[in-house]
Amino acid sequence: MTSLPGDIITVCAFCAHMRTLGEGPGLPRYYHTSDYSCILSISEEEARWKALNEFLSTRSYVQGFTFSQADVEVFRQLPSPPGDPHFHVVRWYRHIEAIYDGSNEKHGSCQLQTSKSKRAQPPWSPPQGTKEPKLCLYNSLTRNKEVFQPQNGNVVTWYCCGPTVYDASHMGHARSYISFDILRRVLRDYFKYDVFYCMNITDIDDKIIKRARQNYLFEQYREKKPSAAQLLEDVQTASEPFSVKLHETSDPDKKQMLERIQNAVKGAVEPLEKALRNRLSEEEINKHAEVVLQEAKDILSEWLDAKLGSQVTDNAIFSNLPKFWEEEYHKDMAALNVLPADVLTRVSEYVPEIVDFVQRIVDNGYGYVSNGSVYFDTMKFDTSEKHSYAKLVPEAVGDQKALQEGEGDLSISADRLSEKRSPNDFALWKSSKPGEPSWDSPWGKGRPGWHIECSAMAGSILGESMDIHGGGFDLRFPHHDNELAQSEAYFENDNWVRYFLHTGHLTIAGCKMSKSLKNFITIKDALKKHTARQLRLAFLMHSWKDTLDYSNNTMESAIQYEKFMNEFFLNVKDILRAPTDVTGQFEKWDTQEIELNKSFFDKKATVHEALCDNIDTRTVLEEMRSLVSQCNSYIAGKKSARQMPNRTLLENISIYLTQMFKIFGAIEGDETNIGFPVGGNGQTLNLESTVMPYLQILSEFREGVRQIAKDKKVSEVLQLCDSLRDDVLPEHGVRFEDHEGLPTVVKLVDRDTLLKEREEKKKIEEEKKRKKEAAARKKQEQEAAKLAKMKIPPGEMFKSEHDKYSKFDENGFPTHDMEGKELSKGQMKKLKKLYEVQEKLYKEYLQMVQNGTAN
Repeated sequence: MTSLPGDIITVCAFCAHMRTLGEGPGLPRYYHTSDYSCILSISEEEARWKALNEFLSTRSYVQGFTFSQADVEVFRQLPSPPGDPHFHVVRWYRHIEAIYDGSNEKHGSCQLQTSKSKRAQPPWSPPQGTKEPKLCLYNSLTRNKEVFQPQNGNVVTWYCCGPTVYDASHMGHARSYISFDILRRVLRDYFKYDVFYCMNITDIDDKIIKRARQNYLFEQYREKKPSAAQLLEDVQTASEPFSVKLHETSDPDKKQMLERIQNAVKGAVEPLEKALRNRLSEEEINKHAEVVLQEAKDILSEWLDAKLGSQVTDNAIFSNLPKFWEEEYHKDMAALNVLPADVLTRVSEYVPEIVDFVQRIVDNGYGYVSNGSVYFDTMKFDTSEKHSYAKLVPEAVGDQKALQEGEGDLSISADRLSEKRSPNDFALWKSSKPGEPSWDSPWGKGRPGWHIECSAMAGSILGESMDIHGGGFDLRFPHHDNELAQSEAYFENDNWVRYFLHTGHLTIAGCKMSKSLKNFITIKDALKKHTARQLRLAFLMHSWKDTLDYSNNTMESAIQYEKFMNEFFLNVKDILRAPTDVTGQFEKWDTQEIELNKSFFDKKATVHEALCDNIDTRTVLEEMRSLVSQCNSYIAGKKSARQMPNRTLLENISIYLTQMFKIFGAIEGDETNIGFPVGGNGQTLNLESTVMPYLQILSEFREGVRQIAKDKKVSEVLQLCDSLRDDVLPEHGVRFEDHEGLPTVVKLVDRDTLLKEREEKKKIEEEKKRKKEAAARKKQEQEAAKLAKMKIPPGEMFKSEHDKYSKFDENGFPTHDMEGKELSKGQMKKLKKLYEVQEKLYKEYLQMVQNGTAN
């Protein structure tokens, strides 16, 4: 072993002593100049570096480098760091070098960056961000878009006026209930509010009472089987008051409806009268009588009700009708994918609460009793300092026509109207007449008024103030204004409703759809022509608060929109089905992907802004259409370049679009599939995932067969493959799309849609064939005419025109006109040109004859 110099032995002993003082990782200490003195006294440079390296080997830098003045002084004495073998010295040297206060001079004053000898983080600036839009709703109370702010945190209390159930629900009802369903879903599923939705069923009402009585009395009349002569006599009698009613009606739409009924009755009566005069068989007469019964049902029912209505006393007659139509209403709403209410209130179940509600209004000084009925004192309410009547439509105050419609047909007789202090007052409680259902009250037997129903039921469930109240536009006055008045009179407040939302009318050819006008299409009939999704898309493509015209054009736009979106979803699903390994799912992004992704995020931001702007679904759908158009262009560009589109990007866009359709209620269920469900909504089995593997196998097999048939030129096999694609598979809701040089695209599509497409394709092909045949015939006729003309020798061409010319020269050229006058030089010049053309044609014909091609 080589012996060490004495000074190094001394240093090693010193280093060992220093380690015994407790320095180690996590235990930094300050060193003094004397600690280094023995090391620096070593004369040999290599030995000095070794000793210093050993001395510094226990230094820890984990919690930040802490050093002393001695470290700096020693650092100054070293000209440069040693080589790599002395790692601890190099590390120590670099740390001190880095912490100098920007000075490269080793002999300046020691300025360190921090008192703890640690490097400080640079300042951090937060991003500026962007101003986020707030949800605004059009509030009928202000007739402006207002920022939506619920009263109680994230909870939204909402009351919606439900149907008066006396007949089938029609598309006018669908306009309101689908629109509110969309708004409710957007608030709940997009803006994430906790929505509590309450809706009523009006099953006590003048319309229900009158319709129930009339139906009952008409059926009794029918069961008596009146003779044909008696029927004609009764129709004649019933027509007299009906004619008076028609004459007194000023509303043009209602007058038109009454005229239609009158004309239909006249059209049915005449054949029956003729059959009786001609003494036709009893069977023929009964057949004509049945037609009269059907057409005159409204006229006879009103006449029977006026004569016998007061004798109807069985309350079951008045409850069976609304019960039946309420059940039909719920079926219609389920078929339209309208969410059921969280709470459903029926007037017949809340009569005690309504009585208490009316009593408190009277006690508060805003109601008065008159002849067993109770009326709301609009004057007393409006003159109160803390109240205001007709907040929604103040300009309608005094509109007696609207007020009487609000009171109901059975409540506007002269004696009823005379019970009021003011024509503007309205009934809270109506004393029942004979032929009307009744309940006990402090004021005698009676029934609720129309407006009080909603106030009492909504107040019972939602309390003294709600966030949203919704209804159709035509309910603003008097119904909703009266609701506001009586509710605020009950609660003695001025904020029963914070936001009033009213959906727009639905019209047919510009006329409002209405039961009373018999101008309506039932929801069931509408669903026979179009799917629930198509109807909802039609509503989504229009503002919820504006009038919508239900027409073929409106529905065709919705159908084409659905088809456009569905094709995109099918194409994306086909791309996602293409086999790939796990890493192949993540492709490199080029400029096209970056641009499409940027557009995707821009569109999402625009969609959010549109939903914040009064839930503007029309703009949302247009932005979604635009995004899909960009995706289609991207896919087409990739395919033309024989490249695969980016799967992940297209999948993310498709998932977003699908989610938006789910939020709008255009897709049912919670499945995570892309696009519209195959085989209809609500399928328990995922049809696509089940059958698609088998269809893919069939497609690949067919493609292989086609390729062999092409190579071997077996046209019959190719025809069979085409027949499978065009005739067989569409019957089962399957579409094969063949693309030259690319695999066949397999799509599951609604069967009826495919069959309709096939019929349209056949029509187009037949039209093309017809036009082609017509063009061929025309060409043939033109060629035959040309040949016939070519056969005429030039000397004979003018001789047949005896009505123009009277004399010809030896070549058959005309010289005089019909009157014997010699032709002018100008005329001769024109005829000579025609003669020369014919001469040329005739020579061509003779050549054709010689060649044997003249036929």
